[in-house]
Amino acid sequence: MTIDFTPFFEKYEALLKAADEVFGRVREEYPHCVKCDEGCSDCCHALFDLTLIEALYINHQFNRTYQGRDDEKAEVVEKANRADRQAYRIKKDAYKALESGMTEEEILADLAKKRVRCPLLNAQDLCSLYDYRPVTCRFYGIPTAIGGKGHTCGKSGFVPGEPYPTVNLDIVQQRLYQISEELVSVLKTRYVKMSEMLVPLSMALLTVYDDEYLGIDHPDNEKADAPNKEGDANE
Repeated sequence: MTIDFTPFFEKYEALLKAADEVFGRVREEYPHCVKCDEGCSDCCHALFDLTLIEALYINHQFNRTYQGRDDEKAEVVEKANRADRQAYRIKKDAYKALESGMTEEEILADLAKKRVRCPLLNAQDLCSLYDYRPVTCRFYGIPTAIGGKGHTCGKSGFVPGEPYPTVNLDIVQQRLYQISEELVSVLKTRYVKMSEMLVPLSMALLTVYDDEYLGIDHPDNEKADAPNKEGDANE
């Protein structure tokens, strides 16, 4: 691969560090409300997507961590394949529901109830790449807001309607897109909208992010919107 992702990974890691600090402060202030503990894997079954920088980062850390551990890696890849098929079916059903007349709010509420086991969740109900887990995982268990609507883990002790420090995930998502856009700007890729892509963690583990996939070093090719591969973007 011709691009050095290090500067962009460092920006992303700074965001991860900030997320951990926020979670730590809320947990310290509300110790009886934050129920997260080792072995609790409720968040590891939530359905969510990753931005480009997150997908590249988790893919890099996965391949680095499992280098020389072929059997273990193959087991995770198989779990990722199963999870990705589940996620695809769920999103396909959501798209059909939208076409049938369901509102976006109703569909999002239904998607929030769906459960897909993360391929990185091992037999001990622990994350195999805990130190490199996505931002979404790091905020799970404390109050968050998306589009002005509050959310929190159902296992937490936070009382609905009560005022608590709340993480605005829209701002976090904007920062993730910003880092992804900065990366795409130096890739000189023909996929000019690659920074807008969202993929499940399972697809991020399965994808080979080589020059061909990223659309670089192909000066004779015309620009396109994004890689035309199943799972590369939301349905």
